[in-house]
Amino acid sequence: MEAVAGARIPRSSHARLPLCQRLRQRHAFPSSAGRRHRGRPVACASAADADVVHLFDAAKLTVDDFVKSGMVVGLGSGAASGLAVQYLGTRLRRGSLTGIVGVPSSAICVSEAEKAGIKISSSEERPQIDFAFTDADVIEEGTLSAVIGRRKIESGEPSFIQEKGIVKSAGKVAFIIDNDKYVNGVEGSIPVLIKSGNWIDTAEEIDDLFLGDAEVWRRPSIGTAGPSGGDFPLVTKEGYHILDVIFTTPIQDLGKVAEDLEKIVGVVDHGIIYNTTSYAVIASKGEVKVLDQKSSVIPNT
Repeated sequence: MEAVAGARIPRSSHARLPLCQRLRQRHAFPSSAGRRHRGRPVACASAADADVVHLFDAAKLTVDDFVKSGMVVGLGSGAASGLAVQYLGTRLRRGSLTGIVGVPSSAICVSEAEKAGIKISSSEERPQIDFAFTDADVIEEGTLSAVIGRRKIESGEPSFIQEKGIVKSAGKVAFIIDNDKYVNGVEGSIPVLIKSGNWIDTAEEIDDLFLGDAEVWRRPSIGTAGPSGGDFPLVTKEGYHILDVIFTTPIQDLGKVAEDLEKIVGVVDHGIIYNTTSYAVIASKGEVKVLDQKSSVIPNT
């Protein structure tokens, strides 16, 4: 499903082996797993690569229902977000929206926003963001906690830190997703950003924390994935490694997983977004549904 996904590994496959011993082994990468008003390149990417048929209406609705003139808007990552950026530009050119300032989540997003005619402010300028939208890899049913950061990046590219920072600082956020990414019991990768020094100690502690429920893999830059990240582990622009903590049993509470990860020495950040004023804009064939944290009906925005 994602770049971090592959063949499923049984829960018991490494339950008795410490992570440091498994680093010498090579396996196929374990599996990853991911509602509805009508209607993915990396980071605010071009719409040409997206399945526009059932994502465009979700992107359009996100802009129409949440973005108001004069707002500072966080521009997120993913194909649906790219469609929303393009449509936002269309609204500005028509004059039905005015005075919008965009805060992009990546260099690609800057380029897309400039093409769309959106005035740009950097996150370093620390503007007060009224609203943000972004794609999510998966959303937890009920809580609307989301996972980002599963997408493949190259060594030297920024991690998901900037995207997450924009989302967390916004007054409210809309996650734009496909219907099958709204789930009860999240499985698959939780990306965890860690310091490169003594990384194995951090990985070992995470492995012990979720023993029997998840596998811990250091993400490679090239080649076959494995617990060690192979001979060429990925290093982000910030100088960090990414661990994919791949849950092979459903997570009952994403927020609790996030809190547990935040207590571990060496963890810089993770791809879970929780405790935010969030909405899920869920696309499927023929319809789009907007959910908030209190109801399953379209809220009054």
